[in-house]
Amino acid sequence: MYTTKIKVYFYDGDPAGIIFYANIFRFAHVAFEDFIRSQITHRDYFFDREYSLPVLHTEADYTRPIKIGDELLAEVFISQVRNSSFEVCCRFFQDDQFAASTKTVHVCVSKKTFEKIALPEELTRMLNANLM
Repeated sequence: MYTTKIKVYFYDGDPAGIIFYANIFRFAHVAFEDFIRSQITHRDYFFDREYSLPVLHTEADYTRPIKIGDELLAEVFISQVRNSSFEVCCRFFQDDQFAASTKTVHVCVSKKTFEKIALPEELTRMLNANLM
């Protein structure tokens, strides 16, 4: 499991002073990017590839309000790896209390055709090494 910190800024909030509900997915994506960078040393990982990993499905659950100014601890882990897709889960903690969770399903597609393709071996190995 990989952990990183996420700061909640003023622009993340709504008039009630809590995060706009969809921003949890931005936080999850930031945590996922940090996770990828911690695992793969290739500098241009997100751009210098022949494939993309678009999101196919998202879901989120909240147990506490996340407020402007909070610092969250994000735990990132892989919950499932398939031939051409995988699931990324994030759990967010606020002052050591569970606040929210997300799940995103990513599919591997060719950048040229946007057709679904098998996950590359290097990526599959890394994902399986972080499977929980």
